[in-house]
Amino acid sequence: MYERTKPGRVLIVAGSDSGGGAGIQADIKTTTALGGFAMTAITALTAQNTTGVFGVVSVETDFIAQQMQLVLEDLGADCLKTGMLHSAAVIETVVGVLEEKAPSLPVVADPVMFAKGGHALLEPDAMDTLRGRLVPHAALVTPNIPEAEALAEMIISDVADMKRAGEVVLALGAGAALIKGGHLDGETLTDVLVTRDGIEQFSNMRIDTTDTHGTGCTLASAIATGLANGMALREAVVHGRDYVRAAILAAPGYGAGHGPMDHGHPLRR
Repeated sequence: MYERTKPGRVLIVAGSDSGGGAGIQADIKTTTALGGFAMTAITALTAQNTTGVFGVVSVETDFIAQQMQLVLEDLGADCLKTGMLHSAAVIETVVGVLEEKAPSLPVVADPVMFAKGGHALLEPDAMDTLRGRLVPHAALVTPNIPEAEALAEMIISDVADMKRAGEVVLALGAGAALIKGGHLDGETLTDVLVTRDGIEQFSNMRIDTTDTHGTGCTLASAIATGLANGMALREAVVHGRDYVRAAILAAPGYGAGHGPMDHGHPLRR
């Protein structure tokens, strides 16, 4: 008799993107496409499209906590993924619920600080709280180069610097760090995975495109879904990178700015 495997449960705590390319919308699409069950606690609403972010409305911290608590108490979760946590109060709220309701739940933390167009999505006084409260709870932190520079308080000019930044993130208490190299120049794009067991590089030829809106959100959600579905960390990272690369290649070409990827590409094979 065929026994159906239950999808891994991913609780996503992040902001909404009205354009659908990043944020909660990208997270839900990714988790669903990769065979997970997506649940959400929305931290903020943004008015944005492919050309930029034009407005942000914060969700009250008590309501963020309520969303998380109700999901965890009833449905449970196999992994939690964080995205836009824009203030110290929001970070403290999320960590507080984790400590109370799910202290052993694996967390994939995407330390969202800037939108693709450069709009700040993290309040300046929240950095210490991000470092001191969220990072130590994370099984994996997934910063891009500007985010890794802010977390590690250093300039990153090459892959060697990426490795050093990853080691700093581990020293802050994270279980592992995936430093994403898309902001460095060159035909080859390299991401660096730093864990307690060592350092590994993953490289591909760079895709010449502007359809990269939401790549960070998408990769973190893909990894979280892999972990929720029982993958080991390295396997989830490799699987997530392959998914994002294919989604970029399948991008529909929408919008006048940084366009969205095709998150549903596995469903159209």
